[in-house]
Amino acid sequence: MIREFRCDFHIHTCLSPCADLDMYPRAVVAMSLARRLDVIAICDHNASENVPYVIKAAKGTGLTVFPGMEIMSSEEVHVLALFDKQENLVMLQDVVYRNLPGKNDEERFGCQAIVNEHDEVERLSERLLIGATVLPLQRIVSEIQGLGGLAVAAHIDRESFGLLGQLGFVPEGLPLDALEISRRTGLAEARRRYPELARFPMIESSDSHIIADIGKGVTRAFMEEATTSELKMAFEKKSGRCILE
Repeated sequence: MIREFRCDFHIHTCLSPCADLDMYPRAVVAMSLARRLDVIAICDHNASENVPYVIKAAKGTGLTVFPGMEIMSSEEVHVLALFDKQENLVMLQDVVYRNLPGKNDEERFGCQAIVNEHDEVERLSERLLIGATVLPLQRIVSEIQGLGGLAVAAHIDRESFGLLGQLGFVPEGLPLDALEISRRTGLAEARRRYPELARFPMIESSDSHIIADIGKGVTRAFMEEATTSELKMAFEKKSGRCILE
């Protein structure tokens, strides 16, 4: 039966150097439940090591956690990758790490903590997660979709690292599954502001880097179950599935 799912598809953890250290797995899950979310996606910058711990922390709570990542292309455009299966995200992680140069400077960019479901720090990532990969946008979208994931251009209404802010347009033939709008703009205003993008599905997310922001941007998806295949159908308005705008 089709029902409404309250979703926040763009949440960071303390692995992202620009996120608060309070964004550890159990805290993320607790706030997601407090905000009455049904589905979240963990999308750290160019990294995924905290994803399995958030999934473990959410076990038995009724909260579905999509394995995800926020990847920066060589054009400095942010793209969200959303998956059902952790193993597919791991394969994407291998591609990203092979194409992500640099080493983190903790004093300059921030701590990158890998924290388990018991709030224990496993280790610190030394990779330059805040940096851009050498992968072009087209290649990133292709890699995500080739592994069965959904590719969503992140916060396109923002000047920094958004598709429109960086390129000024959506490249012809770029097969994005959807466009993300920040909570500061909202879906209704985005439809008014960007009539030329009417053909694209849109979602709204929190892009939360601090606990208090979780659930402040919500996508209301009508689906039978919380899977990326159902979400894809909602994007395409198939068989009664849809995104409420």
